[in-house]
Amino acid sequence: MCQNQNCNCKKPYYITTAIAYTSGKPHIGNTYEAVLADSIARFKRAEGYDVRFQTGTDEHGQKIELKAEAAGVSPQDFVDGVAGEIKTIWDLMNTSYDKFIRTTDKDHEAQVQKIFKKLYDQGDIYKGYYEGLYCTPCESFFTESQLVDGKCPDCGREVQPAKEEAYFFKMSKYADRLIAYINEHPEFIQPVSRKNEMMNNFLLPGLQDLCVSRTSFTWGVPVSFDPKHVTYVWLDALTNYITGLGYDCDGNHGELFDKFWPADLHLIGKDIIRFHTIYWPIFLMALDLPLPKQVFGHPWLLQGDGKMSKSKGNVLYADTLVNFFGVDAVRYFVLHEMPFDNDGVISWELMVERLNSDLANILGNLVNRTISMSNKYFGGTVRNGGAAEEVDEDLKAVVLDAVKKTVAKMDQLRVADAITEIFGIFRRCNKYIDETMPWALAKDEDKKDRLATVLYNLVEAITIGASLLESFMPETSEKILSQLQAEKRSLEQMDTFGLYPSGGQVTDKPEILFARMDVKEVLEKAEKIQAEQAAAAAAENGAADAEENQEEPVIDIEAKPEISYDDFAAMQFQVGEIISCEAVPKSKKLLCSQVKIGSQVKQIVSGIKAHYSPEEMVGKKVMVLVNLKPAKLAGVMSEGMILCAEDADGNLSLMVPEKKMPAGAEIC
Repeated sequence: MCQNQNCNCKKPYYITTAIAYTSGKPHIGNTYEAVLADSIARFKRAEGYDVRFQTGTDEHGQKIELKAEAAGVSPQDFVDGVAGEIKTIWDLMNTSYDKFIRTTDKDHEAQVQKIFKKLYDQGDIYKGYYEGLYCTPCESFFTESQLVDGKCPDCGREVQPAKEEAYFFKMSKYADRLIAYINEHPEFIQPVSRKNEMMNNFLLPGLQDLCVSRTSFTWGVPVSFDPKHVTYVWLDALTNYITGLGYDCDGNHGELFDKFWPADLHLIGKDIIRFHTIYWPIFLMALDLPLPKQVFGHPWLLQGDGKMSKSKGNVLYADTLVNFFGVDAVRYFVLHEMPFDNDGVISWELMVERLNSDLANILGNLVNRTISMSNKYFGGTVRNGGAAEEVDEDLKAVVLDAVKKTVAKMDQLRVADAITEIFGIFRRCNKYIDETMPWALAKDEDKKDRLATVLYNLVEAITIGASLLESFMPETSEKILSQLQAEKRSLEQMDTFGLYPSGGQVTDKPEILFARMDVKEVLEKAEKIQAEQAAAAAAENGAADAEENQEEPVIDIEAKPEISYDDFAAMQFQVGEIISCEAVPKSKKLLCSQVKIGSQVKQIVSGIKAHYSPEEMVGKKVMVLVNLKPAKLAGVMSEGMILCAEDADGNLSLMVPEKKMPAGAEIC
């Protein structure tokens, strides 16, 4: 960056998103993040920054390998297809990214290999072993105490002493340094609730060394000096933020890296914030690179009638919603309905309600009425009649104040609140029409200048509001300004009211911005889509899902001895929210989940690996026995029990609340 204070060079601003995992088509919750990042990037450009906005796809890992095998294609062909679909959706949503990176890009893979080697050479990565008693059929390690009669506790077969080779990163080496950094930079992790979660649940209790290689699959970046190992997917994926700028491990960085690193903002979902605020900063410290200035863990966008599920047919996709409502209506909804620090809710009913009330009525009707009155009373000419009244000053004050408040909200990443401020302009304009009653003024020839002034003020206020709206609803902003035949205002120009040229001309053919929709008709169409989704899911999953609605067999099990009410009352059951989940390396059956219960987080190990992937677990609300005495399973401490049901074939199903319940709710 230029050091000359008198220079007009733009200040660089680098914003990134989590890169989408290429296991399947992203739903609207995934798409929300790209739209959110785009709105921030656009607003920063409006503020005069030289913005670089990077997004992309994460394309390695065992799950991809298995998905490709099931589809009968190579992993590369599989990710090519999904990455193309993701990019198409990002483009559909009008996201103005500067770089769409893929972790299968050859330049990225080459740098991942060099980074792994550098960290190994300097002693941050070391070769170690999982060691214990090994059951070959189960492919699992056990300690002596875990054996049952000296044999595998899972299958009952003989076990043999064995070791499994792996590479580990010395996380503990940098933990104290990261804790100090977070304490010294309170803005680093936002919102504050996410910072507290990372400190209290992960950093302060102590970090264990992280396994950074795998040998159980091959679809990944090979370790250059030990090809039977592939790089742990998070070490691979997280480095995209620097490789996408031309970072070179040998020090021959590209111009973009020197200009834009460190990143100004990493925008990621709350479920993966641990990787971005603990793993990634530590990797950067080991590489002697500055940390991102801020990591914002945004909340989730949830389905109104529960978690999105293909089998239920309630998964919402951006392209489906766009076909119903249009791009900007969908952008408005996902941005406006997402609170700063709480999960948002999306449903067909809510979208129709917002379209009709906010977009069609408050905004669309305002623009159409203003243009129509200008044409009716003055042949489309907009002039300042100079007949000001006190009510005009209030309108001007509200408009100019909304500009300042919008900037302030965006500085705090409160995008939903910023949009509310902008729509405050349009609401005030509608009130202004009711106050001034242009139709009444038009009946009095002596009030012609006053009528002209009122319409001028409306056109001016709408011009400012539409210019502000560009970051969030770019197509709508352009349409409004085009119909008003007004130039888009810069933020610097928005501290003045009255820049619309007196004598300007609005269009004589106003277009409806948003047409009202009938909620009944929309829901009928939505039900058909849901039915098609459910049918497709049933066909994909086989006859078991297809017969879901048939009479199910019952299961009789041997009764256990009766217990007293006191025995039952001694057990405490609560709703828990799974915020992260990982496979237990030494076990074929176990998953280790971090479960939020009220304001606490408990670590719970469950033998459900054959039925649920770690990715599937994250975000689920489950029933938990919370006061079970802690115990170690496969060397990992477990602080409770997640409740499941089991059918006659041994298939497990998590017990989940029927209705939306907060984490910590008592089960009684």
